[in-house]
Amino acid sequence: MARPVTLFSGQWADLTFDTVCEKAKSFGYDGVEIACWGDHFEVDKALEDDSYVQSRWDILNKHGLKCFAISNHLVGQAVCDRIDERHKSILPPRIYGAGAQDGVRARAAEEMKNTARAAAKFGVKVVPGFTGSPIWHMVYSFPPNPADYLEKGLAFFAQMWTPILDVFQEEGVKFALEVHPTEIAFDVASAENALNALGGHPAFGFNYDPSHFVYQNVDYVLFIRKFADRIFHVHMKDAYRSPHPTEGGVFGGHLNFGDPRRAWDFRSLGRGSVDFEEIIRALNDIGYWGPLSVEWEDGKMDREHGAAESCAFVKRLDFAPSALAFDAAFASDEPTKDIQGYVERA
Repeated sequence: MARPVTLFSGQWADLTFDTVCEKAKSFGYDGVEIACWGDHFEVDKALEDDSYVQSRWDILNKHGLKCFAISNHLVGQAVCDRIDERHKSILPPRIYGAGAQDGVRARAAEEMKNTARAAAKFGVKVVPGFTGSPIWHMVYSFPPNPADYLEKGLAFFAQMWTPILDVFQEEGVKFALEVHPTEIAFDVASAENALNALGGHPAFGFNYDPSHFVYQNVDYVLFIRKFADRIFHVHMKDAYRSPHPTEGGVFGGHLNFGDPRRAWDFRSLGRGSVDFEEIIRALNDIGYWGPLSVEWEDGKMDREHGAAESCAFVKRLDFAPSALAFDAAFASDEPTKDIQGYVERA
């Protein structure tokens, strides 16, 4: 059973949604994960106008594409962040307003609730995104962090996100945090902290993306197995980590992406350091059959070439698990035992 391969439209927001869909189809994709920026999906319009929602489906259907998720990373980032001038460049003016921190956070939180409502209206069950973090600036403890900094940070995160997640739960939609530096969760340990801070809220899980783990030296296959019931969506994205010492280390050295002095950089799928074979096997083991969504980034490659080759790479790599125990042919009494039966007997 092949999982659908979709293209995340976030890196293509300079193009119209119709153009992105046309290109995605020509590259070989089965569908699109729609970003809630550019003209791709506007939450306020979706809630105000039924014809707007239908217009998104009309474009998808015209190009023979499916959609399983809408993503709202940029607004989600502002819910828990320390707001500064950087946020003005990623937020709609109606969310950023005058830039006062409490106002930005409150409007962003309300927009994330509305994103859940818009997703339900659109007919999808998952919203990948970011949460922001009030304590990311304290990740390296110097000057030494207060003893209660983590507890307070997680409490603030829970305070801001629990009401949002309650709306997700009411709407029958899941929020999938993309575990990522600058978020409340950026590795296995911090993801567990975030989940615990929310009391295991049923609407909260993860958008799995190995590219953000490999350069941190995080066990990205273990993440899948540890959070098996919380993997709500999957990004296929690659990153290269240099095996040799470099001028810019894991923190990036204030060097732009693409600078050869960096220790790591994002790359087109199959051209980096991520072992996607083990990822597919782990996803099979946990029974994830949702989309494999290509988030394409490679600053030194033409994006149309990269998106097309990445689609082909994922389709070639993906496979369904066996329904039989590997040695079933040798069982003379019951030659076609399935895996579940084999495990139960063992």
